[in-house]
Amino acid sequence: MEKIIKGKAFVLGDNIDTDQIIPAEHLVYSLSDPEESRKYGQYALSGTPLPEAGLPDGGVPFIKEGQNQTEYKIIIGGSNFGCGSSREHAPFALQKAGAEAVVAESYARIFYRNSVDGGFIIPLESMQKLNDKISTGDELEINLSTNNLTNKTTGKTYGLNALGDVLPIINAGGLFEYARTSGMLK
Repeated sequence: MEKIIKGKAFVLGDNIDTDQIIPAEHLVYSLSDPEESRKYGQYALSGTPLPEAGLPDGGVPFIKEGQNQTEYKIIIGGSNFGCGSSREHAPFALQKAGAEAVVAESYARIFYRNSVDGGFIIPLESMQKLNDKISTGDELEINLSTNNLTNKTTGKTYGLNALGDVLPIINAGGLFEYARTSGMLK
């Protein structure tokens, strides 16, 4: 199966924590109620918009005011993406906002597992630091079959680590759906 993800980049720094991804004051909404869960998208990446927090220079918002969906489908992060608390709300908020993938140098283990287990967003690891090579707004294309990210704006291609054993879980839509379709659950 050739899986291609295309979209604009939203570039972040190192150590983006779960409070920056979805601030704690917005954890009051139901994850299962369709109307309430849209709020997670509205408030995704709205925490601490300071340069030292790793959010883009110039204060580029991930979500435009009054919107629930972002124009940025691919998030480029640095090291230790998703550190902080273990809340599954963080990858859920990014999915609700319309992001499809995060490409980072490394992840906090629990964020990576929550992303895969819930089928929320595809966490990809870059083979090199990319958040200093890609700019917010660049048009990107990720090919999951060849494990490459191509910056269509600059014409440069970068290698990604293979998803390996998590790819079937992602393709199924999360751990429970994978367990159902593979006969582990009835």
